[in-house]
Amino acid sequence: MKQRVLLAVGVLLTGLLSPAVAHASDPLEYVALGDSSAAGPLILPQIDLPCLRSGVNYPHVAAAKLGARLVDVTCSGAVIPDFSGRQFGFVPPQYNSLKSTTDLVTVAIGGNDTGLVAAALSCINLLPAPAGVSCKERFTAGGRDQLAAGISATAPAFGRALDRIRTLAPNARILVTGYGTYIRPGGCYPTIPVWPADADYLQATVDRLNHMLATQSALHGATYVDLRTPSVGHDACAPISQRWLEGLVPTSDAAPLHPSRAGMAAFGGLVAAAAG
Repeated sequence: MKQRVLLAVGVLLTGLLSPAVAHASDPLEYVALGDSSAAGPLILPQIDLPCLRSGVNYPHVAAAKLGARLVDVTCSGAVIPDFSGRQFGFVPPQYNSLKSTTDLVTVAIGGNDTGLVAAALSCINLLPAPAGVSCKERFTAGGRDQLAAGISATAPAFGRALDRIRTLAPNARILVTGYGTYIRPGGCYPTIPVWPADADYLQATVDRLNHMLATQSALHGATYVDLRTPSVGHDACAPISQRWLEGLVPTSDAAPLHPSRAGMAAFGGLVAAAAG
């Protein structure tokens, strides 16, 4: 009789515990949202041509390290409204990928919303100073920093986006990835044809954007992943073999002013470590 009771208890416990055990063994459900800093334009293999998404971008690298099931909807050129709208008129809203079963979300956004990407390209000066126009002087004319104002204006929208992600994926951990160190102090003219003062201004603006992303992450229950500090020394001025971020003329299969294949591998490792 005693053995029958023990057997019955064992069967009952097995029935109660097996769903939890099965759930624990399921792969992590990971959704990657964001712009080209995560998508990896031109890095081979390209697995989505409208969005210029690479199969070895940081979401794919992180997913492989985590053993996660990845839904990657990052898209080059994305802005925050593309999370809820159709980018290019036909790419589905990135929010559509989020579910109650989503375990992990990474978010990389802001560079296009604030006009920083276009601004960086406008800072090119093929001739040394003073034979040209300083983009720092242009963007701060009249005592108002246009790029700083754009970052401040984007902050509330980014905060609302994080809240929406939390609503759509209530059980997920949300990681916000910042932007890297694109250019070292003083730049490296003429390797990168941006005057020293403009190079410092651009990186300071990237840092300002990172600060906004980190602040909003803390206010809205997300975790900020710093890519700026680890990428010091791996900027566009670094030797080719050490570059994580490309300059205006890429030296690998990557878009100008974007992470290289090596950069995506490094950033993927940082994201996986933050998620682990």
